[in-house]
Amino acid sequence: MTSSLADVLAAIGDVSVGFAPPDPSGLDDDALLSMQRTLAEVGRRVDATQARFAAEVAHRSRPELGYDGLAQKRGARTPERLVQQITETSAGEARSLVRVGKLMEQAGDAGDDTTADGSPDPSRGCEADAAPWLRDVATAVAAGRLSIERAEAIRAGLGVVDEHSPADLTGRLTEAAATLLRESPSLTVERLAARARFLRAELDASAVAANERLLRERRYLHLIPQADGMTRITGLLDPESAALVGSAIDAATSPRRGGPRFVDPDEQNRAEELTRDPRSIEQIALDSLVELIRIAGNADASTILGARRPAVRILVTARDLTDGTGHGVIEGQTTPVGIDTVKRHVCTAGGIPIMFDRTGQAIDLGRTARLHTTAQRIAISARDGGCIFPGCDRPPSWCEVHHPETWLRGGRTSVENGVLLCRHHHMLVHNNGWEVTRRGGQYYVVPPSTVDPTRTPILAPSKSPVLRRLLQQAREPRGGVASRESVASRESVASRESVASREGVASREGVASRGAIAPPENRAHHASPAVGQ
Repeated sequence: MTSSLADVLAAIGDVSVGFAPPDPSGLDDDALLSMQRTLAEVGRRVDATQARFAAEVAHRSRPELGYDGLAQKRGARTPERLVQQITETSAGEARSLVRVGKLMEQAGDAGDDTTADGSPDPSRGCEADAAPWLRDVATAVAAGRLSIERAEAIRAGLGVVDEHSPADLTGRLTEAAATLLRESPSLTVERLAARARFLRAELDASAVAANERLLRERRYLHLIPQADGMTRITGLLDPESAALVGSAIDAATSPRRGGPRFVDPDEQNRAEELTRDPRSIEQIALDSLVELIRIAGNADASTILGARRPAVRILVTARDLTDGTGHGVIEGQTTPVGIDTVKRHVCTAGGIPIMFDRTGQAIDLGRTARLHTTAQRIAISARDGGCIFPGCDRPPSWCEVHHPETWLRGGRTSVENGVLLCRHHHMLVHNNGWEVTRRGGQYYVVPPSTVDPTRTPILAPSKSPVLRRLLQQAREPRGGVASRESVASRESVASRESVASREGVASREGVASRGAIAPPENRAHHASPAVGQ
């Protein structure tokens, strides 16, 4: 490729002539990534401009204009539909353009809110006070620093303020939006949306149960016969149902999808057989679901799922559980659940206590073997919340435990010397020169010199929203005591298993524990079927 960046941008902007993307094959790695980064920013600027124009289309199509509105005059029922037709995008993308464009308009980043005689235009900015906490978000979009998709994730996640909201919620949402803008570069869009939802839950815990009920009311399943004799399945699962169904499908397909490697010989053989299976992953998933329905729990579930049983694992701080306030989180899901849901799972499955110190480090559960025990994996999963590699969204069930200080170099098999990495990133660390280090209570990934000559450590923060809540509670202790805090986890298993516990820690595979909840404030609870190391 010989074209300069200026030539490429000029070609993109000149719509009067035909266009073909330039060939980047002649660029070296640094130039390739630099141009990709620049083009991404150009794309964000173009999207921001599109959003402002879409908002103007909506303004000229406002309901009070009736058939004189722009959309109606052009034969479109709504301004979003007109934007969709003009931009040739999906209905969802068109709605996002209009919504974010209105935010930019309200934030005063463009446009004129006055009439020809200089007086305020009452038709504009009517929603300016509806979401003042999003002004900085709109400004970031207008400057090309934040994409439309990310702005939508923040807007939807933080929600709205109504008459039932706490009095100081607007100011706290402004702070939450600022936090999300700072964290956005290190998060995927999906994790940014989840982070926004959890921040809203932290600020307004009373809304969590209502939102949980709302999501559950939207669940449905349709079987639609097709003309060729097949049947199409469509539906929506609420987070709790999705956790159970997803756990079963993951257990059936994980060896083919890069899930954790197994140390049990039987599970290794099953994984190898599944890897050689001629069926696609999607076919295996459907066949497993049909077979699970057929046997309806009357056969040994290990025939289909191996050692991993479908389960719903819930994490909650002991303080929230004791006080009956706050919320919990279903492991692998991105929406918090109300405390009543947590208590229901506690009632049916019990729990295992996990101790955390004030830095967020799980207190060592003991044993010095090469492989981490089930109890240690439980604590590490509660602490890390999934693969710690920045940008990775694999949940704990898809991860393996990595020794930052390797076993061969004398590293202990402890909670402190164990982090969750998905199989891909675990192999990246061992095969491509990456390292995981620990400083205080924080873990970092260190790129090889071929990626970063300075080998600057990259923060790998915990992805567990409940751990963040735990540390917040530790900073604001009840009764002035903040020496040790805890996270509680409950796991409800679909099959019938024995329940076992010794001093609140799982003593063997299966679900723990039996009996009362551990003492509040300094205990935590959890249970987990064993998976590969």
